[in-house]
Amino acid sequence: MRSIDFSPIFRSSVGFDRVAQVLDHHLRATEVGTQPSYPPYNIERLDEDNYRVTMAVAGFGEDDITITAQNNSLLITGKLDDKGDADSHTYLHRGIAARAFERRFDLAEHIQVTAAELSNGLLHVALVRDVPEAMKPRRIDIKATPALAQHAA
Repeated sequence: MRSIDFSPIFRSSVGFDRVAQVLDHHLRATEVGTQPSYPPYNIERLDEDNYRVTMAVAGFGEDDITITAQNNSLLITGKLDDKGDADSHTYLHRGIAARAFERRFDLAEHIQVTAAELSNGLLHVALVRDVPEAMKPRRIDIKATPALAQHAA
């Protein structure tokens, strides 16, 4: 198992422990082979502050999918109500997956889920980065006080 030492980063930064946890989680999931491949999805960057997750969910309707955003995490789950489906259909070949799924995405700070739309078998989830004004960089003016100006002369 691979392990990365993040201690050099922690010596010169504050608050990046969550980044280390996310990277470690993804490294472990990749090594063990636990990354689910169903349903397939895309992550798009539309512009500097807007993103979109598009997931192929053929056969699922609005009532079959649940989207939950909480604590820098986006969870999309799908479950079909198959009651009576086995009795009413006899499949010669069943190639369209209709199994339940759960897909989790880690969201960066200040990323908000703004909308979701299901169209032509594709689920589109809109995300926007909304950094509060208090968190944005701002320039601090330097002013000379009269007492300091006298000592400088």
